[in-house]
Formats: sequence, structure tokens, C-alpha cells
Amino acid sequence: MKYPAVLSFNEVRPQLAQFDAIIDVRSPAEFHEDHIPGAINCPVLDDEQRVQVGTMYKTVGAFEAKKLGAALVAKNIARHIESQFLGYPQNWKPLIYCWRGGNRSGAMAHIFARIGWPVVQLNGGYKAYRSHVNAELAVLPQALNFNVLCGPTGSGKSRLLQVLASQGAQVLDLEKLAAHRGSVLGDLPAASQPSQKRFESLLWELLSSFDPSRPIFVEAESKKVGKLRVPDQLMEKMRASPCTTVHLSTPHRVALLMEEYPHFIADPVQLNTQLDFLIPLHGRERIAQWHQLALSDKTPELVDELLRTHYDPGYLQSIKRNFIQLQQARPLTLADISEESFQQAARQLNQPADNSSDA
Repeated sequence: MKYPAVLSFNEVRPQLAQFDAIIDVRSPAEFHEDHIPGAINCPVLDDEQRVQVGTMYKTVGAFEAKKLGAALVAKNIARHIESQFLGYPQNWKPLIYCWRGGNRSGAMAHIFARIGWPVVQLNGGYKAYRSHVNAELAVLPQALNFNVLCGPTGSGKSRLLQVLASQGAQVLDLEKLAAHRGSVLGDLPAASQPSQKRFESLLWELLSSFDPSRPIFVEAESKKVGKLRVPDQLMEKMRASPCTTVHLSTPHRVALLMEEYPHFIADPVQLNTQLDFLIPLHGRERIAQWHQLALSDKTPELVDELLRTHYDPGYLQSIKRNFIQLQQARPLTLADISEESFQQAARQLNQPADNSSDA
């Protein structure tokens, strides 16, 4: 094969794991928005340089912009070779891509090939990869078998997913992928949500890895998790899938939520800021009462009130309307929120005989 080889994503997809490196040469901002799983970022133009060259292209002309771009690209490629790649042997095989498989990836691929590395350039670049992800997300869910964990807020569904995963079950944790707990109080203090494209890439990577002959445990979610939208075909498949209803007593639900939202207990002012988003639903008077509970260190009473008057009524309406197999759901009762209780429940769910109806 002559190098640099230029291959389509369909050609490189079966051998992605065989490349020694997947190199995304787009700018850091483009890379941050989304990238091929496992890729590293070696920009041939950084964010500022990309704007600079683009502006010159529009205001001065293509020839001058190309001269500036070539100089910057050459310097950056040289820096990447010196800082990262000098120690690699001649049989080191990288895959290189940019936005559309054009000048940026072509420049690095050409230099790598001249050095002697068997480099492959992705034809169509990230755009081709993105088209593949969109197409796959439209068909992958239909080939998979889901077991949907239903239950009101605080019933332990997310923790049960974690335990199931630790026991070797296949788990799709949408809230984890979306870095959000799916409600007005769902923002995670130490993490921002990924872009929609990144979320979909993570979904594609995970769904592609699942064994269709085994069940996949997933929590019942709405169409949006925070600001991110769950792909339509995945949501349709989930809503048509067999369900398990998780039961936990209200006192234990309150205790579980106190454990899982310590940042709000530590910062009642921030909690009250989030509660203000519920004013259109509950009115200023009730929200003021909830504010006072938070500020008076009466968080358990506040959580109990939120469950009874906000979360549970909304959950009951939504779950009955959207999950068509809810009436045939298998019940699963957690005795408490101890580790042993979750381990036992996960073992019960993970019995092969219990999943025969998922096929």
C-alpha cells in the first residue's frame, strides 16, 4: 500500500483499535466539542491561528492566507514530531483526520509518510465520522434488548446501575454520559455537560460495544437529560422495552438523596437558586417556604416535601404515559440503602432466567 493511504471511515472502522494512534489535527475547540473515541489532539492550527488564517482568507485573499497557514502548520507539525513522536519506530501506524480530510490532515499525513511511517488519512475527516455516528444511532438501538429501571426520584435506580455494572452486567447510564442527574437539581458541581455531538459519540461507542444477546440495564429517562437530547430511536426502543419497577420506602429515599446531593446540603443558597426555577409550577409562596427549610438546616424535611409535591406526581404522570410495558413491570424492592441491599437486588436482576422475556 502506498502511504499516506486515504481511506473512508467505513474502511477504517473495523481496524480502529489496530492503529497505534488516532490523531485529530483540528483546533482544540473543535476537538473539545467532539472527536473520534480514543483520539488525541495535535492541532496543526490552534484556535487563535485558525481564526487568524480564516480572517486573512476573507479580507486579504486566499494566496496570502495559504502562505501564512502553511508556515504555521509546518511549525506546529514540527513541534508535535519533536515533542511526541520522535521515539516511535518505523512500523508505528497512525490514523490522522481533520474536519473534512483536506489540507490540515493532508499536511501532517504527507510529512509522516515522507518520514516512513505507514500513515492513514481519513477521507472525509470528522464530518464522515459524524455521518457514520448519526446513521448508526438510528439503527443500533433496534438490535439491542433493554431492561428499563423505573421508579420515582430517590428510589436508587442510578446506584443500582452502578452495582449492576460492577457485577458485569451491561449498563447504559445516560445520566453518567450526560454528566447530569436529569432534573432541575441535576447539575453536577464538578462537571459540565458535554456537547450534544460528544454525548452522541459516547452513546455510539457504548452501544456498539454491547452484546445483543444480553440485556442492557438502563434507567427510565425523559427525552432530555439536562440540556442534552436522547436520540429518538433510542428513546423509542427504551419506551417499548420490558420494565422493572424499583421500590424503596420514602424515609430511605430521603436518606439516599441526602447522600447523593451533598453539595446542596453544604450550599443551601445554591439550592435555593435552583429551586427558583420551580416558581412557575408551585408559586412564590411555596418556594419561599422551601427556601426557609433549606436555610434552617431542615434539608430532610425539604427533600420529603419535594418528593411528595413535585417529583412523585410528575413521575407518575410521565411514566404511565411513556413506558408501554409498565403494567407488566417486574417489581424489585430494596429493603434499605445499604451496600448489601443493592448487591442483592443487582444479583436478582442479573439472573439469566429473569431476562428471557427481553429477547
